[in-house]
Amino acid sequence: MSSELLVDVSAGIAVLTLNRPAQQNAFTPAMAAELGAALQRCDSEDAIRAVVITGTPPAFCAGADLSNRVGEVSATIEPAPWRVRKPVIAAVNGHAVGIGLALALQCDLRYMARDAVYGLTQVRRGVLADGYAHWTLPRLVGMANAADIMLTGRTFDGEEAKAMGLANACLAGGEVLPTALSVAHDLVNGSAPLPVALSKRLLWEGLGMSPAMVGRLESELNAHVAKSVDGGEAMAAFRDRRQPNWTGSISSEWPAWDSKADTDRPVLD
Repeated sequence: MSSELLVDVSAGIAVLTLNRPAQQNAFTPAMAAELGAALQRCDSEDAIRAVVITGTPPAFCAGADLSNRVGEVSATIEPAPWRVRKPVIAAVNGHAVGIGLALALQCDLRYMARDAVYGLTQVRRGVLADGYAHWTLPRLVGMANAADIMLTGRTFDGEEAKAMGLANACLAGGEVLPTALSVAHDLVNGSAPLPVALSKRLLWEGLGMSPAMVGRLESELNAHVAKSVDGGEAMAAFRDRRQPNWTGSISSEWPAWDSKADTDRPVLD
């Protein structure tokens, strides 16, 4: 990969760092492609248990790079962070505007710098916010706050992001990445990978389902997990009064729902 994206994998955690500091990590088509490839690797490799996306200081991502109009700069990454079957944490260590904020919204958890500038400012430049922002933002902050942010294109700081529910925590800029890494380590060392992956998918898809469907899936997925490698390990650890040693495989134990056989059930694969 080029220097526009740094990838470091250690102790089960992949840290993906947007790396154009002179341009405040402004997003480019090449960066989007490299980030997508890295996220695909994170999804498929069982050794990677959690993902942290951050930016080389002083910014997280100050929006699209508009200096070169060759090719469209989009925040639509394949796979999107919310589709990756591992927890994806945004360590928003500095300004995140436009595409930069849309990227953070696609992650599962967001730790954000207190004094940075945030906003979906695209309407002030004659376009719409993209990168699933019209889908992710209302889920996180509600319709009233989402309309305020997206229709005015105004900016706000980390304190307001936390107050709206957009940030899991609002911190000094230098504390953001260490906090995100601490959370990632806790996930890797404490949580069983397959239930975490399935719970993540159900959280993202569940708001569009009926309560009955969510309840049905919870029961069926728990039955599936009980038959998995870590389902057996959970019972053995409980019996032996010890901490479990999770060795299950998301890639090989992921449930394959047949949408043709059951059209009322969402496809999880």
